[in-house]
Formats: sequence, structure tokens, C-alpha cells
Amino acid sequence: MYRSNVKQTIKYMLIIPVVKGNINKALKIFKRKFKQTGILKKVRDNKSYTKPTTKRKLTREKAILKQKYKKENDE
Repeated sequence: MYRSNVKQTIKYMLIIPVVKGNINKALKIFKRKFKQTGILKKVRDNKSYTKPTTKRKLTREKAILKQKYKKENDE
């Protein structure tokens, strides 16, 4: 059981090479890649439980707002 967890962790690790000792550039690339993975968003979402009906309601409200925004900007 332990081995499979390690394999999963390694699969999702971000590996950024440091070229010529340029740590600032490597850190910038790491931050960008980390943001793209969406891990932080998942962690924040899992802090508190939201009911499935509430999730559906929020997604519906977002879709309505997007449609209104598109209509206003198209005209």
C-alpha cells in the first residue's frame, strides 16, 4: 500500500531544473507551474464541505452572469 502512494506522489511532483545557478528564474517557473496545476484551489475547496446542491446553484449563477456579460459586450 505504501509503495503505490509513493508512486502517485512522484507522478504529480513538479521538477524544475536550475540552470546556471539561476534560482530566481527556476522559482518563477515553479510558481507558474504550481498555479496551473490547481492544487492550491483544491486544498482551499476541501477545507469546508459544500453540499452538491449548493455547488450546482453556484455554477448556474456563474453561467447566467457570463451570459449577461457576453450580451452586454457584444452589442
